[in-house]
Amino acid sequence: MARRRSLRPEEEELWQAVARSARPLHPKAKGLHRGIDAAGPTPIIASETKPRDLEIPKSWLEPFRLGQKAKATSGHDIAPPLGEALRTAPLQMDAKLHGRMVRGKVMPEARIDLHGMTLAEAHPELIRFVLNAQTVGLRLVLVITGKGKRGEDTGPIPQRMGALRHQVPQWLRMPPLSAAVLQISEAHLRHGGSGAYYVYLRKR
Repeated sequence: MARRRSLRPEEEELWQAVARSARPLHPKAKGLHRGIDAAGPTPIIASETKPRDLEIPKSWLEPFRLGQKAKATSGHDIAPPLGEALRTAPLQMDAKLHGRMVRGKVMPEARIDLHGMTLAEAHPELIRFVLNAQTVGLRLVLVITGKGKRGEDTGPIPQRMGALRHQVPQWLRMPPLSAAVLQISEAHLRHGGSGAYYVYLRKR
């Protein structure tokens, strides 16, 4: 164990200056301050205040029994489900047509099946398909990604299922496709459900 040394005069003076400028994190806990002893900086209790005089809010010390479940906390979902994220996206197309589309009442004019492709293979195929569809005047196309398979998850961080399914909406919002795409929606069950997307294109 390393031997503790006493503070030199200039060190003690510096520490005292820092201690005088410190403010308590919990003002209600009266009587505590930072001080030093001969061995170095150590938190001490002021001599004029006894520990039993401290005012500690009861909420800090809620009773807890072994085996008791912790209270539920309001979490923050940093990655909402894809379907929900697309449903809450701003509506850029005609609302009546959008309603018919998401109910599966509008037939896509063309489709591409990316299922089984790698990300490196799928990206250029998606770009070619969407831009060609816009060039010939198509408005509604279907992009099939598949729902994906859950791989072996051995790490502490949960892995998303379906790399293509999560990546395709991102590609559609990025250049060069962002200039061609007006709206992205999860497909109706008759057209693939959560394993496919309706892509509504801008007019040329």
